[in-house]
Amino acid sequence: MSDYFGKEVPKLGFGLMRLPKKGLRTDVKQVEHMVDLFMEAGFTYFDTAFVYLGSEVAIKKALVDRYPRESYTLATKLNALLLAPTEKAAKNQFYTSLQRTGAGYFDYYLLHAMMDGSYKRYDKFHLWDFVKEQKEKGLIKHIGFSFHAGPKLLDQLIREHPEVDFVQLQINYADWENPSVTARANYETARKHGKSIVVMEPVKGGRLANPPADVKKLFEQHHPDLSCASWAIRFAASLDGIITVLSGMSNTEQMEDNLSYMKQFRPLDEEEQKIIQEAQRILGKSSTIPCTACHYCTQGCPKKIPIPEIFSAMNKQLGNGQMEEAVSDYCKATALGGRASECVDCGQCERVCPQRLAVTDHLKQCAQKLEL
Repeated sequence: MSDYFGKEVPKLGFGLMRLPKKGLRTDVKQVEHMVDLFMEAGFTYFDTAFVYLGSEVAIKKALVDRYPRESYTLATKLNALLLAPTEKAAKNQFYTSLQRTGAGYFDYYLLHAMMDGSYKRYDKFHLWDFVKEQKEKGLIKHIGFSFHAGPKLLDQLIREHPEVDFVQLQINYADWENPSVTARANYETARKHGKSIVVMEPVKGGRLANPPADVKKLFEQHHPDLSCASWAIRFAASLDGIITVLSGMSNTEQMEDNLSYMKQFRPLDEEEQKIIQEAQRILGKSSTIPCTACHYCTQGCPKKIPIPEIFSAMNKQLGNGQMEEAVSDYCKATALGGRASECVDCGQCERVCPQRLAVTDHLKQCAQKLEL
């Protein structure tokens, strides 16, 4: 565990971006069961956001209405890029989040998805001052921001806003030296300024739960009883200065797996660190599309293309040579329309992609390989 801001916070956080579904709706009953397992194991950190569809409402039902307010910590976020055409609309996200969750206040409140193409909008809408005002009113306990760019911008933002208590960074062993994510450099920049860190995407949108066959074999040879996801989460949790590591758990099985090794957390030992380094070397040869399935790209797509699902299908061919499975998954993903070839190159997907992927180029590749 880590002791930050005067309160002890366990190192596993429940990321509420990818909650279980029953049909098109969130499976609130299963979320309630997952919340119960999480709380019974001694974990308290829950992370949602205004733009996570149905998430804030679900956590009100599954957590806020069922547990004393002081027994958990709740984080949510304000996104000035999505669903915020005006300053008023952006600020209203805060009040809507309070109403949706019924939490009364937020333990952690973040300005969401700082990137090269978005951070100036937070200045334009005076949102830094706005969240400070809410903290002064007691409606926010700790201010932070989530970040998807390089160390130069991160250093600039922290210098301009030293009042932030923490930053939320994408950190996983696959992206540690990835030049498009710069996980290590961002981590070191935050620590240089003495900022505590919440880790997001430790399993890279689920991709490290089922890594390429060579990586899976490497882990299984050393610890056949541990999941591949456990290596990823323990890597992030073993770093200094970590408040909590968010795991976007989508079902009870994932919750139970995470609790099995995080309830009595043990940092990676020297031998395990060497195994992670070998996995990093293997992944350096990977040609898969590094999509984390955040779905920001789909919210404004004029052709309603299911981009993450298409990339997931394509990765079966790129990562493991499973061409038949890739085509089958592609057909399922586009059964109701939104084929990769329908992309009109508007570029909105690339403007909001936290991974800064060349989305339209990848879609052309998918159309060429997977469309029959």
